[in-house]
Amino acid sequence: MSTASGITMASMSKYAILGCGSVGHAVAEELVDEGKDVLILDRDEGRVEALRDQDLNAQVGDIADEEISQTLSDRDVVLILSSDVEANAAAVRNIRADDGEQFIVARADDPVSADDLSEVGADVVINPSTVIADSAMRALETGELEYKASQLAEVIEDTDQRMAILIHRSPDPDSIASAAALRTIAQSLDVEADIIYEGEIGHQENRAFVNLLGIDLVSRDDVDLDDYDTFALVDTAKGGDPTVEQVDLIIDHYEHDHAHDATFEDIRPNVSATSTILTKYIQELELSLQQEVATALLYGIRAETLDFKRDTTPADLTAAAYLYPFADHDTLEQVESPSMSPETLDVLAEAIRNREVKGSHLVSNAGFIRDRDALSQAAQHLLNLEGITTTAVFAIADDTIYLAARSKDIRMNIGKVLDDAFGEIGDTAGHSTDASVEIPLGIFTGIETSEDNRDTLLALTEEAVRSKLFEGMGVDSESSNGN
Repeated sequence: MSTASGITMASMSKYAILGCGSVGHAVAEELVDEGKDVLILDRDEGRVEALRDQDLNAQVGDIADEEISQTLSDRDVVLILSSDVEANAAAVRNIRADDGEQFIVARADDPVSADDLSEVGADVVINPSTVIADSAMRALETGELEYKASQLAEVIEDTDQRMAILIHRSPDPDSIASAAALRTIAQSLDVEADIIYEGEIGHQENRAFVNLLGIDLVSRDDVDLDDYDTFALVDTAKGGDPTVEQVDLIIDHYEHDHAHDATFEDIRPNVSATSTILTKYIQELELSLQQEVATALLYGIRAETLDFKRDTTPADLTAAAYLYPFADHDTLEQVESPSMSPETLDVLAEAIRNREVKGSHLVSNAGFIRDRDALSQAAQHLLNLEGITTTAVFAIADDTIYLAARSKDIRMNIGKVLDDAFGEIGDTAGHSTDASVEIPLGIFTGIETSEDNRDTLLALTEEAVRSKLFEGMGVDSESSNGN
């Protein structure tokens, strides 16, 4: 609420500082500089006299004295900042015992005294050691980012021909967005770069993402790597590192299984998206972001964190908050709601028909398919069925068993379930809530594939995959809810 003169209630608050050592003195100077009405109470007469010499309103008084609360009756906010924690607790008790409704900030020196101060009525408790440590960590992070940004720029600027930004096979939005941001950084340094992928841009949502944002990607089949002299691996750890002899820089939010002799590495398992890391570099280098790249990065973070519902860190949130004003939200809505292809509908229908449910876990066989990316959409849609917390949908395409799984069961890590069940015979990738497997059909069955035995192989595969999955999920193979 404001007065007619524009003065807010906050600006009219009256403050009291009890105990004016180095911490209290610093706070008093800040408040007075902001034009606040500040009363200082301290039992050291010499200190009070020195404060008065600085034109501060200071009085002598023992902050633990019961009568002090009466002196504070006209104060709105009381900051109890002496180094004597027991005296601080006594001051809080006395104010509250006198029905004082002031907002109280009190100083502690350890977690135990902090709990004690809260219990006797302090609204906010601060520990100077913790505040200093937090400030030091923030300064360290800022300095480290500044140093890493200069290192990254040096590696890119050493490019004589062209930079290749390699992303994982059949890339997802986080991988594509991160690569687009790194290309933006390269372009700001007058270095030309291409984003190179293997496999296909699968999943309709990913294709819509690339098409709507106009992100230029190049298939590895269409380039000669000899045309490049700087090579970057971006978000490749979980999707399989591209095979290249030279790696100059790596940026990822997962540790890599294979060591690379790279000049520059920034691998941060403490964030949930590589897009978060690249956003920090964009900020540190003070680059102007194209709307398409900002939109891509925001979507990359949202996709990787399941719209901030999975393993989201403060760094992911601050990066998303920075990107939000620059993003095209109409385009984001289109990306998130792509039309479903006829084949995806067919795969979903087949998966619904062949589903088997045990407890809250659903496993289904979608038969033979052409578009393996339809499996992940089917797994996601089946997760919406009533009572279902985990889904796994598998099918055969090109002599390979493909499996996509989703889980919203916080007790289960579906990525680990798939790795334990199939890691020795197939390629697994994914997270605790979203994972996939590719298994060569011949390795799984021990039978060479032909047109004549495809149905037999499918039947053998179905029984083996179902039993392995349910066993990995910890479900009794006899406790079926039916189809």
